[in-house]
Amino acid sequence: MSSESSIHTRLQHLGTAPCDAQHPVAPVGLPSIRTSTVRFNTVEDLENTYKRKSRGERLVTYGRMGMETHAALEDVFCALEGGQRVFLASSGLGAISMALLSLLSAGEHMLAADCVYGPVYHLNNTVLQRMGIEATFTSARDPQALEQHLKPNTKILYVEAPGSLLMQMLDMPALAEFARRHELILVTDNTWGSGYAYQPLALGADVSIVAGTKYVAGHSDLMLGAVIANDPELIKTIDTNQYAMGFSISADDAWLAIRGVRTLPVRMEQHARNALAVCEWLAQQSVVRQIFHPAWPQDAGHALWKRDCTGSNGLMSVALTMSADQARTFVNALTLFGIGYSWGGYESLVQWVDTGALRSHAYFDAHAGDNVQVVRLHIGLESVDDVIADLQQAMQQAGVL
Repeated sequence: MSSESSIHTRLQHLGTAPCDAQHPVAPVGLPSIRTSTVRFNTVEDLENTYKRKSRGERLVTYGRMGMETHAALEDVFCALEGGQRVFLASSGLGAISMALLSLLSAGEHMLAADCVYGPVYHLNNTVLQRMGIEATFTSARDPQALEQHLKPNTKILYVEAPGSLLMQMLDMPALAEFARRHELILVTDNTWGSGYAYQPLALGADVSIVAGTKYVAGHSDLMLGAVIANDPELIKTIDTNQYAMGFSISADDAWLAIRGVRTLPVRMEQHARNALAVCEWLAQQSVVRQIFHPAWPQDAGHALWKRDCTGSNGLMSVALTMSADQARTFVNALTLFGIGYSWGGYESLVQWVDTGALRSHAYFDAHAGDNVQVVRLHIGLESVDDVIADLQQAMQQAGVL
């Protein structure tokens, strides 16, 4: 398989079992190779492995690093993200923790976009602050406005694009230029794009983080995180620290993720089609105040999405003119949407967003008042006509349609 093949083709062939002169009979899929102990034929083999590993090669000395199944999944993430090295963690938040704890030290400062995944705030409040690491959360939509928040000890610019709740697109190349000018490491959460729809490393980011729990796995049945980088010094730093902190995933979860990623292109494209159809229906409803979905032409970040992304997905938020009681009725009345915090699986999900938490977001109308509620929808792979009918009946039960 040529490295020039499209990502659609490469995802069908990465991580397959070898079938060649040495393996004339073979399965298609690489099996789940589980182990805790790694054996060496001779002491010299063990010593040589450690020497090569110290030079940065991806070699295994203990089962925590994983065998061929793990290496195959790392190859998948490299292909998706355009990266040179991948480090796996047992969840998306685990991957975020791995990256930040590898790259930040006591006495240093992180400048972070205010639209990042909510648990990053909790990580800051409970772990980073206790370790003497300072963080400032602010809007990153205007890179030049970040200047006022820089400190002499600022080390990292941490962002997420699109944003976690309101899908804000950020100007990644401009943020990368800002980071280079101030000698910062630009780290971004790319779970939304998962490499298929968005490649921040190609746009100038230094480190990309993906919760493989979402679209990579695609079936809501495993937890997975990945940290991807290109720079040799960053790779060496993350490699040393992730090994010291003991990050690992099970071979079975790696195998499930490889199986899931085979259908990533067709799943994400269908999610995206369904989401746009829902946007078109929502835009016709008087109860809808604003739709947050970068692939939607009326979204404030649509031009950036069109410039930087190669696709979309099923995630959106919508501001609805209704009371809190009506929002509760609306969410509870949905029959095809599960109520939950995740997304990226085949199923539709809904999350009622605390609008109080959005008041600091310039992207959200701060004067919306108490009668505007925000729900985040993940549009799944069900018939989109059935999804729209479900939204319609739920709005009718809430008395807003």
